[in-house]
Amino acid sequence: MEILRCEHLTKTYGSGETIVTALHEVNLSVQRGEFVAIMGPSGSGKSTLLHMLGGVDRPTRGTISIENQDISKLNEEQLAIFRRRKVGLIYQFYNLIPTLDVNKNIRLPLLLDGRDPDDEQFKEIIRTLGLENRLKHLPNQLSGGQQQRVAIARSLIYRPAIILADEPTGNLDKKNTEETIELLKLSNQKFNQTVLLITHDEKIALEADRIIQIEDGIIASDEAVRK
Repeated sequence: MEILRCEHLTKTYGSGETIVTALHEVNLSVQRGEFVAIMGPSGSGKSTLLHMLGGVDRPTRGTISIENQDISKLNEEQLAIFRRRKVGLIYQFYNLIPTLDVNKNIRLPLLLDGRDPDDEQFKEIIRTLGLENRLKHLPNQLSGGQQQRVAIARSLIYRPAIILADEPTGNLDKKNTEETIELLKLSNQKFNQTVLLITHDEKIALEADRIIQIEDGIIASDEAVRK
C-alpha cells in the first residue's frame, strides 16, 4: 500500500539570475513498511527533499501526499499538527529538550497534544530500545548513542506514518552507528514503520530495501537492494 507520493516536486530559492533549483520535478512513491535510503553528494538536494517530506519547508511547485493527505495544501497550524502526529523526525543532533528527562522527551509529541501514550505501547518501545533504566535521566547524563535512542523512541511514540532520519549517525562512533542503524531496522521490521534515511555512507545505505540517488536536484537512480 502506498504511503507517500511526490509528484513534480520542485523547490527553488531566489529569483532571476540568482535563482537556485534545489529540487526539480521529483516524482517518488514509497510503500508502507519500506526502508528507503537516500544518497547524494553535498548540495544534491537530498536534505531539501527530506525537509519537504517532513513539512519543515514548502515546495515551490508539486504535491506531497502522505496517507492520501496533500500536505502542500495545509496551512501552518494544520501542518504543525500533521507533522507532530504523522512524521517522526530524527536528526544527527538529537534535538532533545535539555530540561526534560528521558520519559518526558519521549512523550513530548503526545504531551503537546494533551494526550498520554498507551502504557503497553510505551513500555514496548522503551524495552525494545533498552531505555528502561534511563527514564529519569536528563539528556546531558546520556551518551550520544543513548540520546539517539531517545530520539528514535520519540519518533515512534505516535506510530507516525513515516520516519525521516537525516544523517542520524553523523555524530556517532562506529559502535553507536551500527547500533542506531540496527534500531531503525528493528523499528521498520517490528513495528512495520516506514523509514526514509539520508546517509552518505554506502555501507549504511545497503541495509535498506531501496537506495535512491539524488544528483543536482533530480533522482538519478532508484534501485532495490539485493540481500
